[in-house]
Amino acid sequence: MAFTRKVACAMAGLLASLSVESAQAADEFYKGKRVTVLVNFAAAGPTDIEGRLFAKFLGRHLAGNPNIIVQNMDGAGGAVGTNFLGEIAPRDGTTIGYLSGIAWRHASVKEKARVDILTYNFVAYQPGTTVYYVRADAAHPVMKTGADIMRAENLVIGGLSADSSKDLLLRLTADMLGLKYKYVTGYKSNSAARLAFDRDEINLFSESPPGYRSVVEPGVIANGTGVPLFYNPGWNGTRFAEPGQVRGLNMPSFDKFYREVKGAEPSGELWEAYKRVLATSSAMQRMIAFPPNVPNEAIVAVREAIRAFEKDSEYAAEAEKLVGFVPDYETGETVQDEVRRALTIKDEERDWLMNYATRAGKG
Repeated sequence: MAFTRKVACAMAGLLASLSVESAQAADEFYKGKRVTVLVNFAAAGPTDIEGRLFAKFLGRHLAGNPNIIVQNMDGAGGAVGTNFLGEIAPRDGTTIGYLSGIAWRHASVKEKARVDILTYNFVAYQPGTTVYYVRADAAHPVMKTGADIMRAENLVIGGLSADSSKDLLLRLTADMLGLKYKYVTGYKSNSAARLAFDRDEINLFSESPPGYRSVVEPGVIANGTGVPLFYNPGWNGTRFAEPGQVRGLNMPSFDKFYREVKGAEPSGELWEAYKRVLATSSAMQRMIAFPPNVPNEAIVAVREAIRAFEKDSEYAAEAEKLVGFVPDYETGETVQDEVRRALTIKDEERDWLMNYATRAGKG
């Protein structure tokens, strides 16, 4: 019995020693280095706004005080930057991906990229939502409230890519509401689609809360060009919740909006598809990842930096000022497993949704 206790104590001491050594190695890992935060959407868009905020405070709290730069690599609904991270970026811990729009893309495509995204080293993720808005002149007389969209006759929905979660959710909500619309996709970024909205080339679009709060709300909503519609509720597979990012916004969740204008509960295959996309894409709207096979010291150091800056009052104040809420990142040793579970979707669900995507614009 005494021998067993001695062995247990020795093992505990060894593990503690290894933990200290790992932490010390992480503290020294980034000293004298330059780190690139790779954002997979264009500058000035919502992902970029949050990504630059993340990079600024990562730089303040990352042990070793490396220089931090931000690089934008947009295109194909975020796939260009995401694929670059896995296929080309150095695997030495000096490139960190700040990625959006990738959870659904991976889960929904059978033919994977040359580097499987599940082999990336995920450090953290942030749940999120999407806010929908429409031009007031999409109906005549002009719209005063979101419910007026039900009498719009010349709707043109703008999107980024037919198989992206953004586009699928835009079309699924419109189809559930029974709206008549044209669908134009292929905009390179939210900023490009926003410009098309301003020019009246499209008149229905959606944004994540940072873009909506920082650009749309003080712009087209404030001047009366646009009207807020609804936001996607949080959905974890069993229950709905209000995402923290929408607190203070004057609009309902989609399920409440549907009940208001249709007088019934949403149901049917479109509703089930909508929830399936939400469960994957909204649960992990922003993801912090390294390429595969980076040193563990890099993962530990960045994880600890995220934990540190989330306790930073200056970070909270600047986030509130910049995007209207404080991004809350889930991080820890279990993140990799959580990501893998979220990116798993049944073949029959994937096939239905991809068939729906290919029917876009075909009536």
